[in-house]
Amino acid sequence: MIKLTKYLLVFLMVIAFNACNPPADKKEIIQAINLEEIGIPELQKAYANGEYSVHQVVSYYLDRIDKIDKNGPSLHSVIQLNPDALAIADELDKELKAGNKRGPLHGVPVFLKDNIDTHDKMQTTAGSRAMIGSYPDQDSYVAKKLREAGAVILGKANLSEWANFRGDISSSGWSGIGGQTKNPYILDRNPCGSSAGSGVAVSANLCMFAIGTETNGSIVCPATANGIVGIKPTVGLLSRSGIIPISFTQDTPGPMARTVSDAAICLGTMVGIDDKDSKTLASDGKALEDYTPYLKSDGLQGKRIGLYKKFHGINYKVDALIAQAVEDLKSQGAEVVEIESIYDPSVHEFSFEVMLYEYKDGLNNYFASLGDDAPIKNLEELIAFNESDSIEMAFYQQEYLIMAQEKGDLSSPDYIEALEKSRKGTQEDGIDRVMDELNLDAIIAPTGSPAWKTDWVNGDFYNIGSSSAAAISGYPNITVPMGFIQDLPVGISFFGRAWSEGLLIEIAYSYEQSTLHRKAPQFLAH
Repeated sequence: MIKLTKYLLVFLMVIAFNACNPPADKKEIIQAINLEEIGIPELQKAYANGEYSVHQVVSYYLDRIDKIDKNGPSLHSVIQLNPDALAIADELDKELKAGNKRGPLHGVPVFLKDNIDTHDKMQTTAGSRAMIGSYPDQDSYVAKKLREAGAVILGKANLSEWANFRGDISSSGWSGIGGQTKNPYILDRNPCGSSAGSGVAVSANLCMFAIGTETNGSIVCPATANGIVGIKPTVGLLSRSGIIPISFTQDTPGPMARTVSDAAICLGTMVGIDDKDSKTLASDGKALEDYTPYLKSDGLQGKRIGLYKKFHGINYKVDALIAQAVEDLKSQGAEVVEIESIYDPSVHEFSFEVMLYEYKDGLNNYFASLGDDAPIKNLEELIAFNESDSIEMAFYQQEYLIMAQEKGDLSSPDYIEALEKSRKGTQEDGIDRVMDELNLDAIIAPTGSPAWKTDWVNGDFYNIGSSSAAAISGYPNITVPMGFIQDLPVGISFFGRAWSEGLLIEIAYSYEQSTLHRKAPQFLAH
């Protein structure tokens, strides 16, 4: 009976997806506007001038999603659509006509990664078939802030199931519910993850921006693979309440957009101290509701930047891009010095141990928050469900869930020791030490290498990935397009001290504006 109910809910999700497609009599209006590569400031100006209505804009994106994500290239970046999207658009249009604007995101369409709670007609599933029928009883803090700023939540984006922390030999962008997300530049290439659908939806112009989440690389990797900007903020700048967790120490949501400007606008709307997330207490006096003053075209002038050399020599094509990026930074007035290492590699094993302990604690607390009607009550039930489901276990196993289940609670001496070693190793003995010794404003590195071919047999192939220093320390990281290798984009990461988002935005924006590497994808077959 439970299985029949879940299949019925999947059927209803499909109906909701189709119900959001614009009616035929709206086609002419939709085709009359072109929002590809448009930014938030341009959209707000168009609203102010009466060029577009929010209804028209939302209809345009729903039509494009139908043509590109559901059909055509069939990107599988959208896991579910919001059946109330057009009704929300109509309400926002009424407010505009009355002279009321909620905030800087009024009428701006966004996708949320499907591990972020919304209290509406959409489920929050983490891509897992075990979570079909899970309807949270309140918005996540992030969703609430976006609604207050006027954003239209178009739907939920596909993701690497359980944010890519279920087991080895996984394929990023695959989930039991959403299937395999495709890279929009070359369709047989991987979009990276775990915020795969968020990155693809933004890159393919299916929304204005999206919200991803990162524990280690899950914002910046899909951003680099899909040719967009991603901001992984300092842990605590944005609340994690109402987000399916992995690590209390490392998790954070963050904006993914086509430009640094759009990402900066979004970032400021989501900050705030949330009594349901103690990490946000540290943001008091450090968070800004507006990061746009840091959008300075001369932001590199006089900056001292460290080039993290760890990844040199792995891929000569990436080496050539980063060498050109260094010259571009220098041409804009920056000084670049080389860094051979930031932290002791043993930090990785401590971080992994912390994640396992916190995963068990966080998942069990999240499941409990869903109440008696939750489809899964605890981690043990999740493991049992996966074992019995043929689709969930078709391509890879669930070692990480099992390892987490075997851990004790957060009072364990092993957990406390690992937490301190990973923190100290990447903060005062890591990024802070290096930046103090060399008097740096930021550190740069290639975010990753070009996207690999999706492979359900061998899993992901991470050739380069520079996210760990910022991820384990909990410090901010911004990735920006750095160029292309053949038809595949590659990004450059700017990371630094805790709460330095403004400074990093200033540096990243200046680099972006002086290079303008972003190009829209063409959905190539190979």
